[in-house]
Amino acid sequence: MRQPQTDEGLKREVNTLGLTSNIINIVIGSGIFVLPATVSAGLGAAGIFAYLICSVLIALVMLCFAELGSKITTTGGAYAYIENAFGKYAGFLTTNVFIFGASAMAGAAVANALADMLGFLFPVFWDYGFRVVFFTVLFAALATIHIMGIRQGITLVIATTVGKLIPIAILIILGVAFIEPENLRIESWPPLSMFGEVSVVLFFAFLGGENSLSVGGEVKDPQRTFPRAILFSFLIILLIYLAVQIVAQGILGESLSSVKAPLAETASRILGPAGITMMTIGASISMFGYLSSNILNMPRVMFRAAKDKVLPIPALAQVHPRFATPWVSVVGFTLLTYLLTITGEFRQLAILASSSVLLMYLGVAAATIKLRKRSFSGASFTIPGGPTVPLLAMLVIIWFLLSLQTADFVAMAVFLTVLTILYVIMQGFRAKR
Repeated sequence: MRQPQTDEGLKREVNTLGLTSNIINIVIGSGIFVLPATVSAGLGAAGIFAYLICSVLIALVMLCFAELGSKITTTGGAYAYIENAFGKYAGFLTTNVFIFGASAMAGAAVANALADMLGFLFPVFWDYGFRVVFFTVLFAALATIHIMGIRQGITLVIATTVGKLIPIAILIILGVAFIEPENLRIESWPPLSMFGEVSVVLFFAFLGGENSLSVGGEVKDPQRTFPRAILFSFLIILLIYLAVQIVAQGILGESLSSVKAPLAETASRILGPAGITMMTIGASISMFGYLSSNILNMPRVMFRAAKDKVLPIPALAQVHPRFATPWVSVVGFTLLTYLLTITGEFRQLAILASSSVLLMYLGVAAATIKLRKRSFSGASFTIPGGPTVPLLAMLVIIWFLLSLQTADFVAMAVFLTVLTILYVIMQGFRAKR
């Protein structure tokens, strides 16, 4: 059955499974393959409690996304929510911070990490010329698939999500039999300050779900799908993170904190050399899946911003007459990520990625409170407890922002200043016209 088009010209073909897979695909990226060592180094066997702390903190933020996603059912995700609440200037900042700070540079980093990972299996990937050819084919293929239709794009996302979870599930299931109980014994509790430091690192392992919500204009029954998908996905993510940490800690013990590739090492203890190969392939699929979801999600932000005239490039708002996808935005974002990938310039700006996500979260939490004063058509989800959850989310985000280094603040301040100057110049040109 063909789904009706939205007033944006897009088709609502993303169901709960598709949106859940999209969130998992973005959040569980390459970090899970090295994360257990970081947690163990700071907290040892008590590290599993840091996951629980972070899950509560991120739940506060995701509840805000669930409420706004059920009310504002257009494309754009965090951009659409903040622009609706605070106007075009806030929307302009969010769009550019979203696209450059949190997505294009992160995608470029993951693409290079994917090539590095494949280099361990096939040394030809260490050759720069071959890498450029590989990146060209990779990004061209992903752009083509996502232009051909949201159904094709979300099907690829579901497939890669399943592909990345299979080796992790094998590791967890087989690893239970190899756990040494004494490795999970908590001899002494780390100081509270250490829990805070590790939680800051872990917090970023739960980020990315906001990108996946950018397909809001193509989600079926968004009033129900958004809250369900967010609940299901983050429950699955939390259980996977906990299980992986327990298995790795239980098998490797104190040595976990000094291992560079903890999941590969854990798998080798279980399956020998085949385990290392399995986790290498799993990590490669995970990175590919992240890239696929990134190219699915971010062009929707550019598309919505162009329709709202927040981005001064009208072509980005074009919808393909046959496939009903924002094809110009797909091409534009893919090309931007591709250029950053082959030049490596993203490394100079990578510091913006983490702080930019926190700023977006702060804006979404504030928008949740402000937009409650407006009425929206259709049944929607509202967080119980009045403004308690959004306010707690804002306090948590501010706490994390204050934990960033001075260099992070300086980089973000410069970036926002440049964007503000560009916005003023754009407004001046529009006023003259």
